[in-house]
Amino acid sequence: MSKLTAFLVSWQRAFAIAVVIAQAGIAVTGSIVRVTGSGLGCPTWPQCFEGSIVPVEHPEVATLHQWVEFGNRTLTGVVGIIAGLCVLAAWFNLPRRRRVLVLSLVQLVGVAVQAVVGGITVLTGLAWYTVSVHFMISMVLVWMAVLLVSSLREGDGPARLLVPAPLMKLQVFMAVVLSALLLVGTWVTAAGPHAGDAETPRLDVEVATIAQVHADLLFLFLGLLISIGFFVRTRTYWVLVATVLAQGVLGMVQYWTGVPEVLVALHVLGAGSVVVATAALWTSSRERTHSVELPSDEDQALSTA
Repeated sequence: MSKLTAFLVSWQRAFAIAVVIAQAGIAVTGSIVRVTGSGLGCPTWPQCFEGSIVPVEHPEVATLHQWVEFGNRTLTGVVGIIAGLCVLAAWFNLPRRRRVLVLSLVQLVGVAVQAVVGGITVLTGLAWYTVSVHFMISMVLVWMAVLLVSSLREGDGPARLLVPAPLMKLQVFMAVVLSALLLVGTWVTAAGPHAGDAETPRLDVEVATIAQVHADLLFLFLGLLISIGFFVRTRTYWVLVATVLAQGVLGMVQYWTGVPEVLVALHVLGAGSVVVATAALWTSSRERTHSVELPSDEDQALSTA
């Protein structure tokens, strides 16, 4: 085994945890781009300006906006490198595990998809629906990254439930509600004051109306979480409860204070944290055992010798 291969294998779990943090973190930096009005700091894609991949002095675009947007684009490359390391570690760790390799490839392909969607977002002038798609893909990748971390400590056998089957169905429904909650949250932002650029059209819906729908979905999610609490009271469960409550309080403070910029970024961080905690509860509700391989005839002969 080469030194590089040994390094990749020994750091495999660290790479997987890093990709969870990176996928959630780039959503936060994306929110910073939005609240600073830097969404069109680099008005073209994949270049920042025609003829230049990096920011250049421009009379119509502030230098700060250029570098904020360019910094977020650069982080996409960092996430891609981390995802690539996950793939290499999964490939060189023998015996090669198909599930780990597939989940690693999901991260790498996801980064490529996000780069394209990000480009479409810029080329459409930050159309609110493209921003929503951009964010939702990030949250899916965060969830899948948690599954990747979990897969490293699991075996490759079939999944065995550690909770009653109806409870897993309840978690499936909870995941659906969480998806709706996140999506409607992007619509609240789309109707609010932070467009990413002063010229970007907003979602033509009253903020109070869409915020109420967002709040109703949060209460539904909390109700499902309480229902699960009658049967599951593990540490992972309580972490999820605390994260959801903190996110809910932050959302209310954000609304009451007129959506200040710093709270928008913190709320996006909270959204990623809720996804991580919900996915962790999902993975803790079942286990995959290691496949047991029968010894070969040669091994049996050696053991009886």
